[in-house]
Amino acid sequence: MPAPARLATGVGGMVGVAVLAAACSSGSSSTSTPASSSPAAAATGSGSGATVITTATSSGSTFLTNGSGRAIYLWAKDTGGTSACTGACAGAWPPVTTTGTATASGSAKASDLGTITRSDGTKQVTYDGHPLYYFSGDSGSGTATGQGSDAFGAKWWLVAPTGSDVTASVSSFTAGGSGGSAPAATPSSSSAGGGGY
Repeated sequence: MPAPARLATGVGGMVGVAVLAAACSSGSSSTSTPASSSPAAAATGSGSGATVITTATSSGSTFLTNGSGRAIYLWAKDTGGTSACTGACAGAWPPVTTTGTATASGSAKASDLGTITRSDGTKQVTYDGHPLYYFSGDSGSGTATGQGSDAFGAKWWLVAPTGSDVTASVSSFTAGGSGGSAPAATPSSSSAGGGGY
């Protein structure tokens, strides 16, 4: 075989090996997308890494928010520390997720924080055993328009630092950062809503 042909064969073989190695490498290094980089997480401000659970106050009630000031809810239909919210429900009420250890700030208690693993493998943050959610209808930090909703067959409530549901009428509040103290109150109403679970 002439030298130019051997050289072409050798180079072609090396290129083939490189392409095959790259293809195998990209196929075998496939990892699941972290919960924090999902569109729902990006829209709700859960960010990457650890999620900060803090508090805000309005209408005489203190309740949980994330570090960006997004309202956090529990769903009365969840039982036994398990989330019953999947599919369309999880689209409207995205779970609060974390890729690290959730941390507490404000009046939130670190000892009440935990996680459960959802069917898609993401880690959902829990508080006092309640799986936590955002509401996609909230326009951003400082809004709680999901408060008292009956969507998907049960009540959605803000969560008190004690782990109980907050039934007061709250639709907006002054969002604080992930700092240590609760932000100033901006009451929207002082009337109390219906009972708990």
